[in-house]
Amino acid sequence: MPYISNSFGTFYSLNKVNKDYPIIFVHGVGLNNEIWKPQINFFKEYSTLAYDLLGHGKTPLKKSKVTFNDFSKQLLNLINELKFTKIHLVGFSLGALIVRHFASKHDDRLCSLIIHGSIYKRSEEQKRVVINRFNVAKLNRPTSKRSSIMRWLTEDYISKNPKVYDELYSMLESNNNNNFLKSYELFTHYNDDDDDMIKKINVNTLITTGEHDVRSTPEMGRNLNKVIKNSRFEEIKKGKHLCSIECADDVN
Repeated sequence: MPYISNSFGTFYSLNKVNKDYPIIFVHGVGLNNEIWKPQINFFKEYSTLAYDLLGHGKTPLKKSKVTFNDFSKQLLNLINELKFTKIHLVGFSLGALIVRHFASKHDDRLCSLIIHGSIYKRSEEQKRVVINRFNVAKLNRPTSKRSSIMRWLTEDYISKNPKVYDELYSMLESNNNNNFLKSYELFTHYNDDDDDMIKKINVNTLITTGEHDVRSTPEMGRNLNKVIKNSRFEEIKKGKHLCSIECADDVN
């Protein structure tokens, strides 16, 4: 698939196979569009698009601070330029918060919504842990990258798939650290689970979380399911945070 930039600087990979509404994938913090390979390959008979968020992969970030409005505007500019009137939207981790924000403002542009590995109403202890992770990440040491991957995938999967580990580590290593920290701060300091905003999501919604995800927990997914009226929740058995890779068949 071609890997190109739109007029706003967003790099994306588009597999356009028909005139149906495309499936658009939004990745998590520190990653890029390549994490969606198992999904792009599985849905190869559908039009699919995966793109790099602001300050990730090959998409630049020129602002000193980034907001969810910036990320929603990026997605809106992209689908408008490509003349997609409606889309199926999938978001993971930070991407899950982005698609939630986008759906609350542009529900009319969606055919369906998939919220994968999303936080929701962190406890005070959970907030303390992630803010500590942010402070460690500011040191930009290998330990922080290794611990991230260990949170995302099971030890058994990593031992059997060292190439996946290396690819993820390389992805994290290639980040512009200043840009990464802008997005990571937005994610780790997120404390804005506005139920009134979330209740504006009316499109059919699937909420998924890995059974062993310790930061975007199944409990969070179930509670989010209670707020979004046209939604259902599915727990991905044996999966951790990046179960879209480790448990790709079940996620797909």
